[in-house]
This record gives sequence, structure tokens and C-alpha cells, in this order.
Amino acid sequence: MDTASDSARGAALRYPFDGIPEAGEVREVADGVLWIRMPLPFTLTHINLWAIDDGDGWAIVDSGVQTPETAAAWRTLLTGPLGGRRVTRVFATHMHPDHIGMAGWLTRRFDCRLWMTRLEYLTCRVLVADTGRAAPADGLAFYRRAGWDEVAIEQYQARFGGFGKNTYALPDSYHRIRDGDQIRIGPRDWQVVVGSGHSPEHACLYCPQSKLLVSGDQVLPRISSNVSVFPTEPDADPLADWLDSLRDIGRRVPDDVLVLPAHNEPFYGLHARLRGLDHGHQRALERLKQALAEPKRVVDVFRSLFARDVTTDAHLMSMATGEGIAHLNYLIGRGEATESVDAHGVAWYRATS
Repeated sequence: MDTASDSARGAALRYPFDGIPEAGEVREVADGVLWIRMPLPFTLTHINLWAIDDGDGWAIVDSGVQTPETAAAWRTLLTGPLGGRRVTRVFATHMHPDHIGMAGWLTRRFDCRLWMTRLEYLTCRVLVADTGRAAPADGLAFYRRAGWDEVAIEQYQARFGGFGKNTYALPDSYHRIRDGDQIRIGPRDWQVVVGSGHSPEHACLYCPQSKLLVSGDQVLPRISSNVSVFPTEPDADPLADWLDSLRDIGRRVPDDVLVLPAHNEPFYGLHARLRGLDHGHQRALERLKQALAEPKRVVDVFRSLFARDVTTDAHLMSMATGEGIAHLNYLIGRGEATESVDAHGVAWYRATS
């Protein structure tokens, strides 16, 4: 999510490609590695997917959200720019619908396997199962606790269960990948580098031979990944997990890779971006502590964290609430803030002296 703390937006980064591929087109970013871009019906308007030469076909990394536009673009790609070759397997970096939404469509069409981490696969299965359910009481209490008014609560109730609507039926089996796995794709070996915070067990793919890192949503060049707390785990500390993951990537992946992110453009400057993301969130935490000199609800701290008004769009407000709680839980976990709940079930936060 684009935050006021994202201080390294583009700083020290280099973008080697002019222009971007349109839907239904490809662009080669390295020998046997193709850049695909699909439209998204959200505030974030696109996602990058990757096709990797896998011998007699293509290994696909991420698949786009389930929409008629995405399906039409895939049909064009499969019969045209991808040369009519089959899809050998589908990798999903993580379980969000823009990444896994068409995985079931592709795996069924080509009778191939979905490859992803266990927590991502199982979490996706759980979220898809919410389709058609009424919003649970725990969810209503979670957002009321954050300070949402009844209009926002009604919007949450209306949108609940939408995850499955953007996801084609998942395959009932998958191939598990783990942190540290080495996977042969065509003529190259790729290493699995797992991170967390944005999602439970996010898989990046690093190829030392070609100096490439498919970073998914774990490292983005112009925006910061959304790191949120959700009603299912209200006391979680995903921001600590995410910052630890960024440092781990910096230790394991050298700076000279071409980063292939899920959003924005491929870039050089991995380590500068990792430092910038860490520094930006540390600055946001400092601003948040200053704002908590007086008691605040979650909805009162948005201006300390985000550069734009996030209250005018229900989806943005939901993301901002989750990210706001992530920052507050981070401070609480380190003894730098406290939480109290009033008689109406609303949480108030204050910095420790």
C-alpha cells in the first residue's frame, strides 16, 4: 500500500525497460523469461506475471485475478505470444486473488500442477470457503473496535466473502514448495526464498545463474506492500515478520539481481530498496508514537501513516485499518504503546511515557 512512510520511492533504483507489455502481449526480460501484465479491477490497476521457459512449455509464475478480461488475455497469450506451447506448471507466490485467481483455470486447462507453499495453499482454501457466508460476529467486533462507524460496518458486511468471487476453483491437490528448495525450471535452477508479513508464507524465486529475483509482493519498487492484521488473528505482529523477512532477503540475495516484482516495473537496486522500505516504516512508527501522545483509535492514526485519504474507498479503508493495527501491535509488542478498550468496545492506544 502506498504510505507516507515510503521514503525510498524510486530512489537509487534503475528501471532498464522502456514501456510495458499490454494485456495479451509479452516482453522478454531475460533469456527465456517473459514479462506478462494483466489488468486488475482495483485501485491498483495491474499485476505482473512471468513465463519461464521450462523445456517443452512454460512455467507460469502467478496468474492474475479471475475476470473475463484476464481469461481473454490468457487465451490470446496461449495461442499467440506463448507460441501455442503448453503450460507445464503454475507457481503462485502467495494466495491473494490477483496472484492465484486464474491458477485453477490454467492447471485444469493443461492438466498440470500448482506449486506453492503449504500455508498459502491452505489459507487460500479457508478464505475461499467464506464465499456466501454472512460476515462473522468476530469481524464486526474487530472493525468496531478500530472505530468504524455503522456505514463502514454495513459496507464490510456487503463485501464479505468476495475473496472467492475473484478466484477460480482451486485445484484439489498441489505441489508443496519450501524455503530453501532448489527447483529446476528448464535449463536453470531457482531457489525458493520465503518471507512473511504480507502473507503467511510468501515464496520468492531467485535464480543465481541469470541474476533474477521474482519478488512477488514481498519487494515492490514504487509502493510498499500492505502488511495487515485481520479479524482472524487480531493480536498478530505481521510488521515484525515482514521487516525480518526483508533483512533475510538482503542476506540471501545479492544486490546485482534484476528484480521482477508483481507490481510496477522490473528494477535494479534490491538492497537500496530493502533499506528504504525498512527506513520508511521506522519513520512511520516514530510518527505514530508522536501521534499517540494523546489516546487515539485506529481510524485516528491514518494521517500519520498514509499520504492520501483512505476513508473515501471501502477497500482502501479496510487495508488501511489492517495496516494501522499492524503498526500499533508492533509498538505494543515492544512496550512502546498500550491499549485500552472503552465501554463501547472501541480500542484506544497511547504511547508509553
